[in-house]
Amino acid sequence: MSKPLPNQALKERWWVRLLALIVVAVIALLIVTAVQVVRTASLQELHPADAIVVFGAAEYSGRPSPVLRARLDHALELFERGLAPVVITTGGAAADPMFSEGGVGRDYLMKHGIPERSLIAETQGNDTSQSAVRVSVIMRANGLHSCVAVSDAYHVFRIRKLLEHEGIGPVYVSPRADSRPHLLPAFLRRYARSGKLHAVENWDYLVG
Repeated sequence: MSKPLPNQALKERWWVRLLALIVVAVIALLIVTAVQVVRTASLQELHPADAIVVFGAAEYSGRPSPVLRARLDHALELFERGLAPVVITTGGAAADPMFSEGGVGRDYLMKHGIPERSLIAETQGNDTSQSAVRVSVIMRANGLHSCVAVSDAYHVFRIRKLLEHEGIGPVYVSPRADSRPHLLPAFLRRYARSGKLHAVENWDYLVG
């Protein structure tokens, strides 16, 4: 039986080591980013800003779903506390073209006391990424720069990255109550809160 050539054995070992290194790097990236998602989800950054941006969720024939209503109620509370003079609601139409998430959100907030002049509806975005792009256009057109982003806790890390990518800033986050995810074991959540792990800045698309 012929023995493998030394060069061939070295090459095989090199590929195994490279593959192992890639696997370790991917796992580390997942852990670090997951920790940052959880850390951001725990924040309530109640800073004055130019606008409050409420990211959409499902609506049912003109009525906000429980998730959307909770986000809108949280935005209403922030507006009443004077954090920003403008609220932007986002989200396009789903199955029923008569209604959009952004339009339903605007109407809900208007009925609950926010003046029409303080409301802007983004009604064309089909997903978070599209809404972030359209929100940035709306904000620049109205001379707005900073914002408080309202959504569910698992969502705000990605929203911040998307808005910052579009040149909006600073972007503060204020997830609705009772929406914090449980992505990691308790010890990792404590580690995240300690601030010892930092985000991988360029991986913007971990969460939906």
